[in-house]
Amino acid sequence: MNPMNSKALITGGAGFIGSNLADALVARGWGVTVLDNLSTGHLSNLARVKDKITFIEGDIRDSKAVKAAGKGCDVIFHQAAVVSVPQTVQMPVESAMVNDIGTLTVLEAARKNGSRRIVLASSCAVYGDEPTLPKTEAMPLKPMSPYAVQKMGGEYYARLYHELYGVETVCLRYFNVYGPRQDPSSPYSGVISIFLTRVAEKKQPVIYGDGDQSRDFIFVQDVVKANILAATTPGVSGSVFNIGTGHAVTVNHLWDSICRLENVQIDAIHQSPRPGDIRHSLANIASAKESLGFSPDYVFEDGLALTYGWYQKSAVS
Repeated sequence: MNPMNSKALITGGAGFIGSNLADALVARGWGVTVLDNLSTGHLSNLARVKDKITFIEGDIRDSKAVKAAGKGCDVIFHQAAVVSVPQTVQMPVESAMVNDIGTLTVLEAARKNGSRRIVLASSCAVYGDEPTLPKTEAMPLKPMSPYAVQKMGGEYYARLYHELYGVETVCLRYFNVYGPRQDPSSPYSGVISIFLTRVAEKKQPVIYGDGDQSRDFIFVQDVVKANILAATTPGVSGSVFNIGTGHAVTVNHLWDSICRLENVQIDAIHQSPRPGDIRHSLANIASAKESLGFSPDYVFEDGLALTYGWYQKSAVS
């Protein structure tokens, strides 16, 4: 496909990952439409490209809005979701209406509009706490939260739309994404954004559990890269890929690294583990490397420093 003549819809495009993806697609000459209900996304995230995209305020549960937004789009990047595990534990039905029905609505719009491919954001949460590391796409799934079940269901729907209707689908199982524009104000924010806010305020963070739980943290620009590869690489329809780095960092080490960036030493407060949280997470990305040509460009320390710099600028502005 020729990206210069391609048009994409990004659901959730005013959010953390979606807005970074919008920037990258515009820079590559894509026509971009963003559909976002602004429940967690922010128009300020699209400030760089606001005059170069079409923005539609709408909800993925609204089939008419999704179909209209996706009309004429070659690719749909489905990023919109309730992304917080704790929030889905507290509100399983409400979150399912977004993550289950919303995803099905987006797939159906792609089918009816004749979109060439849809790239769906899934999650490493589908693996649950199955102890085998690293996680491979062929492993049995063991979801431990409504969020994980909802993402797993989205993958199954994607496969069905590929097999039944010929809609090209690619699912990306994100590991722990971090970077600029991750909202620290929400109680459900990612741990890195929360930790950066706490260190800037010289306050103790809360670590749930002993802090030795580990995560495969991947910088948002690498996730953007994976999405574009998933949209443009031939012969991968119906596939599911892990998108991580293949390296794990403990939560305690993460907090220590952030303290070093700020040149402070602050002890964390430890509380009981949260329901639905998993102990260890680590990606095997061999399949994404082989089929998509994907490899991460950012090592953890570099990505963390870039994220820290963005938070410093945001605090001043």
